[in-house]
Amino acid sequence: MTIKAVVRWLDATIVDLGRQFRLSYLPPLMIYLAAGVSGLTAIVGTFFIKEYLGLSAAFLAGLTFWAGIPWALKMPLGHLVDVIWRWKAVLVYLGAAMLASSIAIMYALIVHTDAMAAILRVEAWFVLSALLAPSGYVVQDVVADALTVEAVPQFDDRGQRFSESDVKMMHTTVQTLGRFAVVSGLIAVAVLNIVMFKDVETLSQPEKTAVYADIYLLSLTIPLISVCGVVLGTVVQRGRARKLRERGYDGSQIERMLLQDTESARPDWYILGGGLAFVAFTLLVGLNDWPGAQEIIFTGSMGIVLVLMYRLLLALDADARKTLIGTAIVIFAFRAVPLPGAAATWFEIDVLGFDQQFLSVLSLISACLALAGMLILRPLMARRSIVWLVTLLTLIYGVLSLPNIGLYYGLHEWTAAWSDGVIDARFIAMIDTAIESPLGQIAMIPMLAWIAKNAPAHLKATFFAVMASFTNLALSASSLATRYLNELFVVSRQVVDRASGAVQVPADYSELGWLLIVVAAIVVALPLATIAIVQLSPLRTAE
Repeated sequence: MTIKAVVRWLDATIVDLGRQFRLSYLPPLMIYLAAGVSGLTAIVGTFFIKEYLGLSAAFLAGLTFWAGIPWALKMPLGHLVDVIWRWKAVLVYLGAAMLASSIAIMYALIVHTDAMAAILRVEAWFVLSALLAPSGYVVQDVVADALTVEAVPQFDDRGQRFSESDVKMMHTTVQTLGRFAVVSGLIAVAVLNIVMFKDVETLSQPEKTAVYADIYLLSLTIPLISVCGVVLGTVVQRGRARKLRERGYDGSQIERMLLQDTESARPDWYILGGGLAFVAFTLLVGLNDWPGAQEIIFTGSMGIVLVLMYRLLLALDADARKTLIGTAIVIFAFRAVPLPGAAATWFEIDVLGFDQQFLSVLSLISACLALAGMLILRPLMARRSIVWLVTLLTLIYGVLSLPNIGLYYGLHEWTAAWSDGVIDARFIAMIDTAIESPLGQIAMIPMLAWIAKNAPAHLKATFFAVMASFTNLALSASSLATRYLNELFVVSRQVVDRASGAVQVPADYSELGWLLIVVAAIVVALPLATIAIVQLSPLRTAE
């Protein structure tokens, strides 16, 4: 490859992305950045559960299911954003309040454990915090998704309409930058965690607790970032309006150019009523602790989403409907595969000796390479179909499951002896993370760009929310499957009484190997089988 070819490649993959950036992209990007920074408390949460709470892997998988339910509420919330678009900032402020409350609960649990326990059980406080956080993020996310549509202008500063190809390119760019914002937040978090967790294993328990508390205090900046995004959005819109006014356009023309017909949205009571019915149904089933509550709620919410999808897809032509349905099914299957759950992380901590700082290093590697991967693979995403990408990613994920299985069965012991200690468990984990890290963010970018481009102007938040609710329900299906597998292959980590030091629950990782093998098999088989079925049906997609 010649120097000129390298320069052209760098210009097409990296420099061009910078040239396409617009100030109007910043508001949603800041909300996405806040979502990325939310990972600041992830490692602290993992060790808090391990050191303070006696919760099983199956229970945590079930809690993950409940925490994913708020994302199904993107449907009514998204439509609400379209209806009250002028006051969308209120929803971001509400989401920020929920996030701040979740963080404050965790801080109080760490610093004032006894006082909190006197009011409510520590486990109950933890569950409340775990449910408040995703509720806050989903409220903000529906606004951010709609803002990505509004961020792409239909008219330039002179009032001239952009071409179809320019609009498509801008949608792809803003969705790529949205993933960039999330990953950039993860990078900042990883670097901060590495610094704050330095030599944490040598600290006493009170000193370690103080570090955990400081991280939660610092995480209070997360809701502040998203609020700043909304404020900036107002400033940007006023600036665009001023430029158009200087060009001689009147108020009604400017409003049409900037709001893109959002004001014509009217309440759709099927969407709002269906959303409210879903909330009532979820609370009724969940609070009464009915047998099979998670399965009942998943089935009910899926039915509601499918009905609303049908009504919304009527706004598209027949070919576009088939394409979108086929694409959504493929994405659903790709995201619905189970995970090993908390058991795999416990094994890494207890048996392989991965501490807080090393887990932070893995997070940093993953985030940095995800950023690089999106840059390098951006031209590939523009040329290749979603089905092609999902097939490739599925095969890669299958291969990348092998090192984790190998670590459980002692692969690192053999490689360490063969390489004089160089290729140990941490080395294998770092290489595996380095290869896997760019993949997770890549699959969603083409889908998000397609949704943004085809969303009706007056229903942008609704369209985004309904389609996102369908694909997000795949994560609930993944949590259910993860719970089932953790109930089938029972893994427990050691639980020690903090007062006496007595072992309350002994560690038992004897069934983790089979858990990892079964998960790896499903990760490969389910998406590939779904792709084969869809591509042989009338829903065949080339998007």
